[in-house]
Order: sequence, then C-alpha cells, then structure tokens
Amino acid sequence: MSIRNIFIIVFAFLVATGCTMNYSFTGASIPPQLETVSVQFFENRAEIIYPTLSQDMTESLKDMFQSRTRLQLINDIGDADFEGTITQYRTQPVSVQADERANLERLTISVRVAYTNTVDPELDFEATFTRHEDYDARQGLQPVEAELVKKIIAQITEDVFNRAFVNW
Repeated sequence: MSIRNIFIIVFAFLVATGCTMNYSFTGASIPPQLETVSVQFFENRAEIIYPTLSQDMTESLKDMFQSRTRLQLINDIGDADFEGTITQYRTQPVSVQADERANLERLTISVRVAYTNTVDPELDFEATFTRHEDYDARQGLQPVEAELVKKIIAQITEDVFNRAFVNW
C-alpha cells in the first residue's frame, strides 16, 4: 500500500468518525446533542379570529416533531424551542368577473415563529411564515374554511420544520 492510499483511508476514517449528525428520511439533520423539543402555545393576534387556530397550529407542530424526529416532546423549554404568534388571518378577492364580483377569493394565514436552539444558537431564527389557499367566492368561505385552514397549517408547519431542521 502506498502512503497516498494510507492517507486517504485514515482521512476517510477521521471524517466518518469525527462528524456525527443524525439524518432521517425526512431530510432533517438533527445533532445528537439535541434531545428535546418544546412548542409553546401560539397566541392568535390576527384581526379576524378563527376559534381553533391557535390550538390547531400548536398541535400541528407538536405532531410534526413527534412523527418526524427522535426528539422527545416536553412541556418545559426543550433543547429546541418553538414559540410564536398568529399575526394574520384574512380573505381577499383574487379574481374579479366582468360584473365586478369576485369569483375567486384567497384565505391567507401568517405565523411569526421564534426558534431557539440551545445546542447551536447560530441556528436560532425568528421569521414569518405565510401561506394561502384559494376558494370559489360564490360558495363562500364558511363551507370550506375548516379544510382550507387545515391545509394552510400543514404547509406552514412543513415550512417551520424545514427551516429549523432541514436548513433551507
């Protein structure tokens, strides 16, 4: 064996054993030192209040972390902590017909999230996540509201998870 081959083998061994990071099928990279996660209650401060939005958002994040990570969910402050506020819940016309009536409207939800990582504070962030879904204005919001809210919360939850653990 040449010196070059020995060097390559030793280098590969050092790299493989020196860098430990847990990867999952979700694409998440979570350091082994990160053991717990907590999600504080997301207060609803939007002008329009959807009654269960705070609870739905909080539980959606908890469910995501429990199903996609090895992190233990705790009620206290975890190694990874999420807190936030629902800042916007609104509808607005998107498409208007010739008779100046909306035929398509949009439901928009925005959530301000603060993430604290006690293991690596450089990964901390505070950001607003906004998603929307369109619906037929002729049928109105009420018949489709619950399903739209569910879809938007799922999208925002995915965005928060990706920002915290997939590093996009």
